[in-house]
Order: sequence, then C-alpha cells, then structure tokens
Amino acid sequence: MHDSRNGNGDRTSGQIDYDLHGFVGIRLLHATAKDAAAVAGQLGLPPVTLSREPDIVIRFVEDLPVTSPLRCLGVSDAAFTDDAFLILRARHKTRAKVQIPFERIGRACEIVCESGLPGVPLLIEILNMTMLAKGVIPIHASAFAYDGVGVLAVGWSQGGKTEALLAMMAQGAQYVGDEWVYVSRDGRTMYGIPQPIRVWDWHLQDMPAYKNRVGIGALLRLRALKAARFLGRTLSRGIAGRLMPVGTLNRFVALLDRQLNVDVSPSQLFGPEHGVKAATFDRLLLVVSHDLPGVMVEPVDPGEVARRMVSSLREERSRLMSYYQKFLFAFPGRVNPLLEQADEIHGLMLSRVFAGKPAYAIYHPYPMRLSCMFDTIRSLCRGGNRQEAAGRAGRAPVWTGPSKGGTP
Repeated sequence: MHDSRNGNGDRTSGQIDYDLHGFVGIRLLHATAKDAAAVAGQLGLPPVTLSREPDIVIRFVEDLPVTSPLRCLGVSDAAFTDDAFLILRARHKTRAKVQIPFERIGRACEIVCESGLPGVPLLIEILNMTMLAKGVIPIHASAFAYDGVGVLAVGWSQGGKTEALLAMMAQGAQYVGDEWVYVSRDGRTMYGIPQPIRVWDWHLQDMPAYKNRVGIGALLRLRALKAARFLGRTLSRGIAGRLMPVGTLNRFVALLDRQLNVDVSPSQLFGPEHGVKAATFDRLLLVVSHDLPGVMVEPVDPGEVARRMVSSLREERSRLMSYYQKFLFAFPGRVNPLLEQADEIHGLMLSRVFAGKPAYAIYHPYPMRLSCMFDTIRSLCRGGNRQEAAGRAGRAPVWTGPSKGGTP
C-alpha cells in the first residue's frame, strides 16, 4: 500500500488498497483523507497491500470531466454523455458526480468519483456482484459462531437478523458479519464484512451492557430524540393537536421514531477479540417477526429458504438495478449479462450451498426480549429440540416461549 495522504486531506498520487478475504480487491487512487475515511466507513476494512491487480478501482477527481452535454434521467438523479453514465446523487441525497461503467460490473472496472462525498454510490452493491461473479454468494444476513457452531440468520430486511446477532454476542458468541455475509462456493465457510451495525434504542434498553459500548455522544443524541418524540406525542394529544394538523405532528413523531438508532462498528460494540474472519456454515435460520406474543420454531426446507432469499436479495439489489435500467436507456447495446441473470444465478447458488443444512424458521414478536432469542438459538446450536423438530417437519411449530418486549 502506498498511502501518501497528508494531514490536511489534500489529494495525493498514492493508492490505498482493500482486500475482501482474498476474493475481491479494491483500490483507491488520488483519494483525500476524507474520501478514504468515507470508503473505510462503507467497507469497515483496514487498508492492506494487494499482491494482485484490483477488481474495483475507484479514482477520485476534483471535477469529473464530461465529453458532451449531460442528458438527464430524472431530476438530479442520473445523466449520460456520448460515452459515459453518471450518477448525480449519493447518500443522504448529496449532490454527486460519479461515473460507473455498468456493463463492466462483475469484471474489472474503474469508478470515477468526485471527491468529498459521504460514500461511493452503489459500492457495496458492485462489490456483491463482483463476489457473485467469482462464485462467492453474497447474502443479506447476520452470521456468528456459538460453541463452535456457525449460524447464518437470513430473512427480510428488519426481520430480526441483527437482533439474533446481538442476543448471541451478549452471551459469548463470535461475530462473523451483519448486513452482508459471503458463503464460499462449496457452502462450507462464511465470511463477513465489518460494516457498522445499526443499534436501536430499544436494543439498548433490553441489553444495557451495550450502552457502555456506543459512546456518550450517541446516548445523548438518542435521549434528545426521545424527549422530542415525547413532546410531539404530548402536543398531538393537547391543545396543539387541535390547532395544528394531526397529520403533521404524526409525521414529525414518525420521523423521530426512524432516527432512534446509532451505527456502531463491530469492534466498538463487541470488542476486537470477539470477531472472527470466517466460520463454518452449520445452521441456517430464517428469522421472521409475527404478531403473536411468543417465539416459535419449526423446521424448514432449506430449498424454500433459498427461494425466499432470491426475493429478498432482489429487493436489496433494487437500487442498483434501477440505475442499470437508466444505463440501458442511455446505452441500449451495453448489456451486462451478470445483472440480467442475477436472480437465476443467485437462486442456483443459494440452493446449492443451503442444501443439506439443518434449517429452522424462527418466528418472533417485534420488539422482543433478546434473551429469549438467545435461549432459542442456543437450543438449536446444542441439539435442543432439533430431533423433535425434524420429526414434525411441516407441522405446527415445535417450540414456543414468552418473549414480548417493551414498546420501542
């Protein structure tokens, strides 16, 4: 690695490399300190020295040159020139100018990005497609190892995967990954990417030990948001609710509800000694919330889980695919076969690596007592009700327990 950044964040001629478990290499060129910090925040990886050519190059420039007038697709969303496709919006609706060669996603490609953005648009999505092209399966999941058993928890977004991870980590599990986990071609090994974990206020209320990990600044922010939410609810019930449109106050409270979280790095939340780079893939859990007051477990066909996850992963790719459709509008002849066949490829790979895995569906209320989630998963890791569950596959749930938590 040749990192010649200086302290004031000026652009340099050096390079910064990242390596995702030897599968995908990423190289930053001419990044300022702010650019490098933004990418490091997205990946959660330390810089390394690549001994091979990178798969993804991100070249930062002060002003991205264009060869012809921009033709806009949507309002300040995307545009194209005679030979290039540009994304004009980054995270938090920040104005951007980023050139992405969509026809090369999955192969060696170079992204050209103007400096100063809070993150490179679609970076994780492009990384995932590159992994898929190499036969490594990206899965929207949480993963951990407990008592030597590697567990992959999958489901729809906000279905309880992170809650399963938090519950197990509090009782001595080893962190592998959250948000995105990568399963090897043979289905034996899981790898993680240490992206920040989103912790909600009710998680901290249920497991106060994590409060000491998130930092005083985050706790003060959450306290202020809760106070503002309480004020909004009080006003909606009082005279202000009769003077102001109720919908306005309700939207204000709902906005605050969506902000009652903090993003924390895994090493900060769990400690650096509680993470592993890889773990065996031994158990498959489908985690889904329901409207009953207890946790219920039943065996599930791993093939069914694979089919469900195709839809989940399609949803996770939706932003990437939306821009890909804009790209095809601009350049109809520059089709990317990998993006065109992503559902089919993902489905076949998931079916192969899930086959034969002990698989269980866990249905839980939301919010829940995280300790109850731990008891449930521990029984599956150690044997627990697995034999009974296997003998009653397809019938009613085989384990129930009270778990209702407080209202977040």
